[in-house]
Amino acid sequence: MKIGIPKEIMHDENRVAATPETCAKYIAQGHSVAVETGAGEGAFFHDEQYAASGAVILPDARAVYDSSDLILKVKEPQFNEKARLHEVDMMRSGQILITFIHPAAPSNHDMVRRMASRGVTSLTLDGVPRISRAQNMDALTSMSTCAGYKGILMGCNLLPRFAPQIFSAVGMIKPINALIVGAGVGGLQALATAKRLGARIFAADIRPAAREQAQSLGAQIIDLKVPEEAAVGEGGYAKSLSHELIRIEQAALAERLPEMDLVFLSALVPGKLAPVLITEDMVKTMKPGAVIVDISIDQGGNCALTPAGEITLTHRVHLVGIKNIPGLLPESATSMFAMNMYNLISYLVKDGKLELDRGDEIVRGILTTYGGEVVHQGAREAMGL
Repeated sequence: MKIGIPKEIMHDENRVAATPETCAKYIAQGHSVAVETGAGEGAFFHDEQYAASGAVILPDARAVYDSSDLILKVKEPQFNEKARLHEVDMMRSGQILITFIHPAAPSNHDMVRRMASRGVTSLTLDGVPRISRAQNMDALTSMSTCAGYKGILMGCNLLPRFAPQIFSAVGMIKPINALIVGAGVGGLQALATAKRLGARIFAADIRPAAREQAQSLGAQIIDLKVPEEAAVGEGGYAKSLSHELIRIEQAALAERLPEMDLVFLSALVPGKLAPVLITEDMVKTMKPGAVIVDISIDQGGNCALTPAGEITLTHRVHLVGIKNIPGLLPESATSMFAMNMYNLISYLVKDGKLELDRGDEIVRGILTTYGGEVVHQGAREAMGL
């Protein structure tokens, strides 16, 4: 196959979908690789390194799209200002795209429909199931690790107060209270990072196993009062809850939210919109100067006020809706992401071609558009199809 690696175009996105190391691995398998010039500069991987790996360096995105059977990206297709063309419009029928698409998010519905209408076969990395044989291709887990670490640092940087307990000549300053909602991979990394920074840590999750892991890190657990049978879905992920149970969750969080200085939100349901767990009225009860970091924003966000792609000060609370927090840790994030991508492609390729067995659990989870249709179940539900 001819594999293309365009430069990412989201604002401040410094990751890239392949490293020189993974390019060399693709080439060793008999594929060819074309990389847009400068694609890896933000992650400190240079054109000379890609060329040394055997990749061809092309001058612009259009050249990469035109010459490739398979496009590898980090973020969903967007409008390319330099080319004055949307990335979807650079693609053709039968071309394959693998990236984070987040197809259930309303902001991406038009883009997903356009890919389907153009006959593009697309696969979304956020749909990789949490099963043993998919662990080494689970880019969502890798990027959640990055987001948990970097998100807490960003939140502390916005706080108007010290994170740890401070002793000084004028007295003692108490440590902040940090609440992590959603104790998955990103949440656990956030808990560990907040603890290292000296915060008192609290955690909330509807899954008993996740609560146990959070407790093992020293977190105080906030009971969300959701029955286990309603909480845990396939692969240990959280289930979608009824409106009634969401309201119960919100009420449990509302009791403790006024105590918190830093809130990290990472509650997700695979392939679905993120549940709204913090309402505007709840934000109004928070301490002036508190911070909410909402890494669920790609799937709509856990806070009703989270601004997609921005940081705002609303009701005296900083709301962080940056969509590419792992991109702020570009070298580590790219190295992890590129290996996840390589492992996924190695799994899908048979006799030099990408084979999509729709009976396979991994393929079923990631396939988004195929044969001119939107086939991703979560996207179809969110679109009302």
